[in-house]
Amino acid sequence: MSQKKFASHADVEEKKVSFDKLSDHAYAYTAEGDPNTGIVIGDDAVMVIDTQATPVMAQDVIRRIRTVTDKPIRYVVLSHYHAVRVLGAAGYKPEHVIASRDTYDLIVERGEADMKSEIARFPRLFRAVESVPGLTWPTIVFEKRMTLMLGKLRVEIMQVGRGHTKGDTVVWLPDDRVLFSGDLVEFDATPYTGDAYLQDWPATLDAIAALGPEKLVPGRGAALLNPAQVKAGLDGTRAFVTEMFAAVRDGARAGKDLRTVYRETYDRLKPTFGHWVIFDHCLPFDVSRAYDEATRYPDPRIWTAQRDKDMWQALEG
Repeated sequence: MSQKKFASHADVEEKKVSFDKLSDHAYAYTAEGDPNTGIVIGDDAVMVIDTQATPVMAQDVIRRIRTVTDKPIRYVVLSHYHAVRVLGAAGYKPEHVIASRDTYDLIVERGEADMKSEIARFPRLFRAVESVPGLTWPTIVFEKRMTLMLGKLRVEIMQVGRGHTKGDTVVWLPDDRVLFSGDLVEFDATPYTGDAYLQDWPATLDAIAALGPEKLVPGRGAALLNPAQVKAGLDGTRAFVTEMFAAVRDGARAGKDLRTVYRETYDRLKPTFGHWVIFDHCLPFDVSRAYDEATRYPDPRIWTAQRDKDMWQALEG
């Protein structure tokens, strides 16, 4: 690896956790730009959406849940397959782990490589990594959409389009108008697009907006507690994704190499987005994927720990 470490390796400060009530059934576990977890409390059971990175880290989520309900945690939903989102699942001892067919296929194809890659990238986010028993495997795999009744509470688990990954899944509480978006939406946090479908992503955000959520739990950043904040989260994510891809596509079409395109894209985006969480860490991965999509790789290539190092060496030097 280069002398300059991954930006995330300089990130050692623990973040302040918030546990916000969005409705009688919905809570958000957020931590100043670290990965979020959503909680749905039904009549007879609790659902957790995204798990934290390790079973030990999941215990803090459980501790917060137990301040508001003693109902059993029966369901874990994976909004997508990234290790930092799913490897804590065992900590909840759920009866069922739910994922889309596309997410299941990604775990089969690249779950092992992704786990090793992310643990190397984000040491702080994998506290007590030795507690991870291995990959998280779904017990319920759905095609595009499923409805789950938690007593009288209707929970819609849906794929509304590709964006952050091909398997992206949202959880929608239609009666409460609350949506859990996973990393399809971020708020004051830089979208990671290393496994993304960048040209599809804006239409997927439109599909989320069309549901009319009044509150939204993004993948990173504070819970969005009113329609104006929801719109800001959607608009900010859309602006980053479209502006980043346009910058990279323009450079690729001009025949510029990846390093040059990265430097130019960084300079173009830094004034607007540079204050967002993990901007310096994400952008090399983001530009690399955008360059791939704009040239010859319609589907994301697998990230390995070695590919991470090679990319970082090439772009950060």
